Amino acid sequence: RLTLRRFEIADAQAMFDNWANDPRVTRHLTWRPHGQVENTRALLEGWCAGYERADYYNWAIVCGGQPVGGLAGMRLNERHESVELGYCLGYDWWSRGLMSEAVCAVRDFFFAEVGVHRVEICHAPQNPASGRVAQKCGFVREGVLRESQKLPDGAFYDLVVYAMLRREWEALKQNT
Repeated sequence: RLTLRRFEIADAQAMFDNWANDPRVTRHLTWRPHGQVENTRALLEGWCAGYERADYYNWAIVCGGQPVGGLAGMRLNERHESVELGYCLGYDWWSRGLMSEAVCAVRDFFFAEVGVHRVEICHAPQNPASGRVAQKCGFVREGVLRESQKLPDGAFYDLVVYAMLRREWEALKQNT
């Protein structure tokens, strides 16, 4: 149903239209909706430049031939063999199972190809749908980091932490 691929600068208009300018999508994120497609294009220029690094992971989620969201290995910690996933999906594609499908694929990639020991997902408690994605993909809720993130308006908010360990992923793969 979907394809994960590298972002391209040519994705700017679709990204802007499908999620980057939508306050429903960005309301629980650390960045505000983009006011102009030029903001999205500038962001994509930085992301595309990041692909020069071997440890840079940022995918466009493509459905029906257009980018509808993004999924990134935001913080790869080589010393601790862990990575945190972050994701965003356009409102028109919510509640279709697309994000769970994408997260499961990227989770498998990080364990099988990159060789991490731990994959994490963090989300705002006010965004329980992100927690449901983590649960559907087999992640375990570990707790809450109190007031650990700061929003653009200066307010601090909590993060709910989910994680999966390599041994849990291996057991999951043996049972499927």
